[in-house]
Amino acid sequence: MAAFLVADDGSGAGGPRPLTTDEANRLAVTRFRNYEAHGRAVTVTVPGTAGWLTVTGSVDYRRKIGYGVVHGTGRGTSSDGLIEWTATSVFVHPMPDAPVHAPASPPPSGWYGRSLLSSGSALDSSLAITLGLGSDRPDNAQLLPQNGAAWRGRDEVNGHRVDVMTGPSSPDRSGTAGNVRYWVGSDGTMYRVRVGVGSEPQPVVIDFDTQKYVPVKPVPGATPPR
Repeated sequence: MAAFLVADDGSGAGGPRPLTTDEANRLAVTRFRNYEAHGRAVTVTVPGTAGWLTVTGSVDYRRKIGYGVVHGTGRGTSSDGLIEWTATSVFVHPMPDAPVHAPASPPPSGWYGRSLLSSGSALDSSLAITLGLGSDRPDNAQLLPQNGAAWRGRDEVNGHRVDVMTGPSSPDRSGTAGNVRYWVGSDGTMYRVRVGVGSEPQPVVIDFDTQKYVPVKPVPGATPPR
């Protein structure tokens, strides 16, 4: 995920101040909570100069695969349709009249596969970041404050009271503390994440539990592109 992170300067005002021990512990387990849950329902809002894209679907954090439907806002329908992705590949099923929610089982045909781009695509960066929000183990709570993680304020997301926290510097990029903001509940559950991508002036916003989670099924017969 670190390869995609850039500066973020939006909402959640109220701080910053150093994390308390409790806040550091909750931030340390927030990605692990997604892994524990196996999967989460997500809505990913992707900025773009030609208009915004919204991906509504589910992510399986155990198998690292996502599936949903894409709708454009302020642009044509050329990007609309179904989408399934992994850390290395993207499969799209164009649909000019895309449904509000993706069908539980992907259609048996009409899919086009390609490699997930590591740069130059706000959509692909957003998909990769979304997959990266799950981890099979908690982070080190003691290191988070030392590396720049901070408390920014309190908020409410879909009826959940949350603390807004900025993440630490990326391990391979110094000076990146505060690039990612997490909206975290009292038990460490992640309800929203916001992060900048590439040269886009607006951040990507990833909201959780926006609809019912539907287990992700693989695209029939699909093999990752070479």
